[in-house]
Amino acid sequence: MVNEKEVVLFHGVDKVYNTGTVALNQLNLSIKEGEFISFLGPSGCGKSTALRMVAGLGEATRGKVEVFGKNPKDVIETSNDVAFVFQDANLLPWRTVLDNVLLPLELRGSDKKSRKETAIRVLEKVGLKDHLKSYPRELSGGMRMRVSIARALAAKPKLLLMDEPFAALDEMTRQTLQMDLLNIWEREKMTVLFVTHNVYEAVYLSSRIAVMSARPGRLSNLIDVDLPYPRERTTAKFTEYVDFASQSLEHSIGRKELV
Repeated sequence: MVNEKEVVLFHGVDKVYNTGTVALNQLNLSIKEGEFISFLGPSGCGKSTALRMVAGLGEATRGKVEVFGKNPKDVIETSNDVAFVFQDANLLPWRTVLDNVLLPLELRGSDKKSRKETAIRVLEKVGLKDHLKSYPRELSGGMRMRVSIARALAAKPKLLLMDEPFAALDEMTRQTLQMDLLNIWEREKMTVLFVTHNVYEAVYLSSRIAVMSARPGRLSNLIDVDLPYPRERTTAKFTEYVDFASQSLEHSIGRKELV
């Protein structure tokens, strides 16, 4: 159950790049512990920019971004509380599946036995215990993404950031990984920020959906998805949420205010 502890805060956040491009305009959003929040919006609306700020990979031009009440860079530099999964799995091709997952644990300096046990355990959670000695080139796209997720989970983060991680996968693989991700989220009790432009994906995964307007990105609508997990995609209620989220997205792209 979601509690009231704030994990991420966007307060009046603007982001203007050196080129003059305004990526974000007055973004205000508070994200609580245990939530699964999806940023839903068209390409170029600033949703990935917002996520990267939370990861300490960019700074607001105006306003502030806080993670656990601190500057994101301070959190990243002093703890393992935040992990990032990109659209590309970004695995090291010369390292095996096990060695790729071991990497953040090696950097953290934990002892060899415990980090190997941790890596095997998280690989088991994502269904890859039988592929410990495989190399990335020997894996399917879905399997490589599972390794990337396992690597992120190895350090036991409290906050998981995911930037369109399933966008390049076929629909069947995407749906399987969506179910796996929800199982991990519920089991690990972490907070997830997920970027997508897929309405069905947002409704299936999220406790709340932050609908972003077209550039300059701002929060156009915030949708509470009041559906129990696991969710059935074929129910009338699921379809209602998909329709409402789609309408919200259309309004945001057209820069029309919702009534």
